[in-house]
Amino acid sequence: MASSIWLRRFEAAIRRLRLTGSHRRNAGSSVETAPVLDGSEETDLSEKTTVKTCSALQAERHEQAERTILISCPPNISEKKFYKYLSSHGTISNYFFYETFGIYAVVEFSDKESIGTLKGFSSIPKLQHECAVPFKSRFFNLRNNPPRELSAAHSSVPRLKQSVIPLNELLQKLSGAENIDEQLYTVCKEYQLTEENTRLRFLVCSLVKDIAAAYFPECSIKPFGSSVNNFGKMGCDLDMFLDLDGVSGRNNIQTGSGFSMEYQTKRVPSERVATQSTLSVIGECIDQFAPGCTGLQKILNARCPLVRFSHQPSGFQCDLTANNRIAMRSTELLYIYSNIDPRVRALVFGVRCWARVQGITSSIPGAWITNFSLTIMVLFLLQKRNPPIIPTIDQLKDLAEAKDKYVIESHDCTFISDVNKIKPTQNTETLEQLLQEFFEFYGTFAFNRMSIDIRKGKEQNKPEASPLYIQNPFEQTLNVSKNVNQTQLERFVTAARESAWILQQAGLQHPMTKTSPWGLAALLLPTTHSSGGKGKKKRRQPASERIKSLLDSLKTNKQTSDNLNRPNGGRRYISTVAR
Repeated sequence: MASSIWLRRFEAAIRRLRLTGSHRRNAGSSVETAPVLDGSEETDLSEKTTVKTCSALQAERHEQAERTILISCPPNISEKKFYKYLSSHGTISNYFFYETFGIYAVVEFSDKESIGTLKGFSSIPKLQHECAVPFKSRFFNLRNNPPRELSAAHSSVPRLKQSVIPLNELLQKLSGAENIDEQLYTVCKEYQLTEENTRLRFLVCSLVKDIAAAYFPECSIKPFGSSVNNFGKMGCDLDMFLDLDGVSGRNNIQTGSGFSMEYQTKRVPSERVATQSTLSVIGECIDQFAPGCTGLQKILNARCPLVRFSHQPSGFQCDLTANNRIAMRSTELLYIYSNIDPRVRALVFGVRCWARVQGITSSIPGAWITNFSLTIMVLFLLQKRNPPIIPTIDQLKDLAEAKDKYVIESHDCTFISDVNKIKPTQNTETLEQLLQEFFEFYGTFAFNRMSIDIRKGKEQNKPEASPLYIQNPFEQTLNVSKNVNQTQLERFVTAARESAWILQQAGLQHPMTKTSPWGLAALLLPTTHSSGGKGKKKRRQPASERIKSLLDSLKTNKQTSDNLNRPNGGRRYISTVAR
């Protein structure tokens, strides 16, 4: 019962953080900290939080980003003088500092006019041996004036983290948890995007939009994918969509005056060609004019043309596309699922963390299972519980209203947009049960015959011979896991069976001590060096050796515990036979 209350408090706190933000400076320079989850403060568990629609939340964040600037700061920055100087140009809503290739500040003003005032007092730098391109972006460089000798000490301004917790620290936190449910919520808390990191992502999109607006003043650039679907991990790529659908004049109704007026436009053979041309030109402008953007690549012949570049001030790897509407719709779908039940996000984050440690996923493109495919697999499992924890896409479509109707290139992408109108599930399974079920379900799944379909929530006969077939939620003739080969699928199945077995061992289900890995932590043990000398890649221990190591540790801990509790100091051994 106590564990259940803790988890509910945790989720309530996370929801509050997403609505209000944490660890950022407000106008009074006071730091808002995350709620302390130590049981000292009761949470109103009956309070129902209204979830904003994905489009409403994005619109709000876009508007914030338009009032925000990015500043490169000197290493000896004085926060008090920094705030005083910027406040002279307008009212500051909030700001925060972070560090990548230097110290940076994100500053949100209460109105856009303040940025115009600041630009009026800013200058184009004068360089001795180079020439500055006079593009006036909202990325500024703050200098001490007059210049003075830099302090040898590090800056004292608080700098927010921009990366995930190291694995060894995560294992310590997980080993000290009360149960596996708490472990999974801890992974979610430690890995999820922070409020500030999300704001920074929208700001980068807004800065790139300033470049594209030179050609299309009414365009917008929207983040999609993991940056906004509530499944993003700190450090994930920033996927951006150049949206030209909002350009006025596309659907203007002509009057019956006998005349009609059209814009004279360039004609190209197809939308794909138009997308390639647009991305090529805007990509060139980003490369030539946008400060902080480096390493630009034009990947225009891919199925979905894109421009890839690094935004060094934020540390983000960015992918810009212009004709990827179904991906935008998939983002909103995952946002809906993430808000239906708190167990969804926790299980997805836990499975993704497990998969990365196991070598099932990788940041390098290849034959590995992707995070998106893993997420679909988790959703499919949750749809098949009795009773189901989340509805199928067809059921979400049945709940949709007229405003939710959405068809993209003949693909029906309709589903309800208001998550508050979805009835909560009656399923009360714990995350521990669901994690165990995930490994057992996919450890015995008939991948050779069946495909995964979250639209209907049922296995379907595979239409082709790909080792792993996961139907695209909207383009159902496409396999989102077509890249996965048989070797990688077998690696996944083997790891799932091994993990299911480990979680079944009595001493690894619950902590015997607060130091030895157990539960989820036992599945995340770090890699070991392979034999073969210097320069060899790290590999996980073979399953049999790793299990033996775990059980030996378990046996030692059990003996120690028994000896401490038994007056005769006698020895008692546990069985290491698999159940």
